Amino acid sequence: MRFASRVNRLAGKGAEAWTLHAKALDQQHETGKDVLFLTVGEPDFDTPLAIQQAAIASMRSGNTHYSPIVGTKALRSAIADWHTELTDQPVSAEQVVVTSGAQCALFCAMQCLAQPGDEVIATDPRYSTYEAVIGATGADLVSVPLLPDRNFTLDLASLRAAVTPRTRVILLNSPHNPTGAVLHPDTLEAVAALCCEADVWLVSDEVYGALTYGPRHRSPAALPGMEDRCVVVSSLSKSHAMTGWRVGWAIAPEAMAGHLYNLVLSMLYSCPGFIQDASVVAIREASGEVRRMQAAYRRRRDLMAPWLDALPGLSCASPEGGMFVMLDVRRSGLDAQSFAERLLAEERVAVLPGEGFGKQAAGFCRLSLGFSDETLTEACRRIEAFTLRLEAENTLLTAAP
Repeated sequence: MRFASRVNRLAGKGAEAWTLHAKALDQQHETGKDVLFLTVGEPDFDTPLAIQQAAIASMRSGNTHYSPIVGTKALRSAIADWHTELTDQPVSAEQVVVTSGAQCALFCAMQCLAQPGDEVIATDPRYSTYEAVIGATGADLVSVPLLPDRNFTLDLASLRAAVTPRTRVILLNSPHNPTGAVLHPDTLEAVAALCCEADVWLVSDEVYGALTYGPRHRSPAALPGMEDRCVVVSSLSKSHAMTGWRVGWAIAPEAMAGHLYNLVLSMLYSCPGFIQDASVVAIREASGEVRRMQAAYRRRRDLMAPWLDALPGLSCASPEGGMFVMLDVRRSGLDAQSFAERLLAEERVAVLPGEGFGKQAAGFCRLSLGFSDETLTEACRRIEAFTLRLEAENTLLTAAP
């Protein structure tokens, strides 16, 4: 049987990032031993009770039928208000399109903006699905490196050099997954100026916008000249511990919101009404819970990053946002894949080798902060034991005649 040629563009090399996670699941199943999974960006917090209760009440009231295609007015208004509170960019409910998670919003946005013959610029490293999302449009992915020696910050000269007459979209993510780097105001202003000069769209993935640990989150959509050429995608998944609820959105110029309506109509035909009712409660009433979770991630970052940074052969910079730390293993004597495989086999700690996120992440492993302080403390102890053992092995090899 034959398939459409686009299926070859849907997997992407980013899918390889999860190979070790699958191997860890198999090991746990086969041995029955405890494995500490620091692989998935899944909050360990339960969805706040008020949100759960709102969903239950909505279902019991009969809100289990079709909802407005792009989301209820109440939810779109709440999203618009929250975005304005986070970024100072005033937006209206008419600019908001509700989707099944930010991943869906990103897919829809790229389908409306890019096509065969176009180029889409994205960073390296990048979130593992970006390659496939861009590939599904038929456009070509152009990578701009985020260099480890620059703490994975965006180099504006490299970005400018990547722009060609074929460039249609620049896709950026801040706070960044996997590195935790944050785009600072001067960089955002330069990116906005470049987009205006080159007449290209900017898609801004701001899923971790509520999880910053230094300067306040800034959105490029709020900058002069960007209101008609920037699309913001985000969700409640990480900020409100609602990954399984699948509530995301795109905030776009009203003309594009109309195109997104047509795409959502043919893909989703709306998100469940009782989930949308609960999401309004999440945004309007759960800000205290969000701050509590943000404080926990900051505490966990401050627990893990200095500990791992002090270990022989390793280094670990403190991320400015998000829920991951990047462990530099380049001085350990092992590449990231070998380091991760041995760490799993010998200490039962699962981490993701960085190569699955791009060439510039080679030699790094991504570790999630989505676990309790106790779990992360035990993980650090196991990593320390493995690292000290590895250092002893390297010393013996060096001393051997």
